[in-house]
Amino acid sequence: MCWSATADLTAGTAITAVGIACLVRTRRARDLPVAALPLILGAHQLIEAAVWRSGGGCGPATTAWAVIALPLLPVWVSFGVLLAAPPAFRPRLWWPAGVGLATGAYLSYCLATRPVSAEIRGHILGYCVNVPWMPLVLAGYLFATLGSLLISGDRGLRRLGALLAAGALVCSALWRLEFASTWCAFAAAASTLILARTRDRGFSLCTRGPGPGDTGPVTPARTANRPTWRR
Repeated sequence: MCWSATADLTAGTAITAVGIACLVRTRRARDLPVAALPLILGAHQLIEAAVWRSGGGCGPATTAWAVIALPLLPVWVSFGVLLAAPPAFRPRLWWPAGVGLATGAYLSYCLATRPVSAEIRGHILGYCVNVPWMPLVLAGYLFATLGSLLISGDRGLRRLGALLAAGALVCSALWRLEFASTWCAFAAAASTLILARTRDRGFSLCTRGPGPGDTGPVTPARTANRPTWRR
């Protein structure tokens, strides 16, 4: 969330562009869900710009925002981390993935059976949907998203989890004060980290050196460029 329609539109456009770059630079299929996160976050900001323009309420933009924020993200993040994490860490990541799936299913039921509305409160947008057992659902949501990142065993993903955890705390405090929402800034920072990760995990061309039976200097004619996948 940002503090105005213009801020959401600007941040959403920039983050969406980063998301496209992340997808273009990703070479491993199992990294694609994490690489697509900036694209989802950017679309989320653009949708919220439409919520601002409409003055809140219960329109299609509000519903679309809630679908991404509530049921989609815990499932997408937890399973994306499960796929992208080192193989040795994947068994433990089935726990947040399972919790994310259950949380997403329950939140989908809540959205399907209860209205969701948005209200402009100063420099923030407040969203309201009736979710029974909210403390338990919130715990499952955080375990599926932040928890999966923090226990992923991947340094880049752990760094992303720490950043988003700090962002959630800061944004929650500012939201309670109804001062301003800074989530768009943290979404941009998170997208930058994901872009850096796609660069580190990307595709490179390496030059093959002389083999065991080769003698003499290596010349361009005797050099083969072979694609190498980085782990």
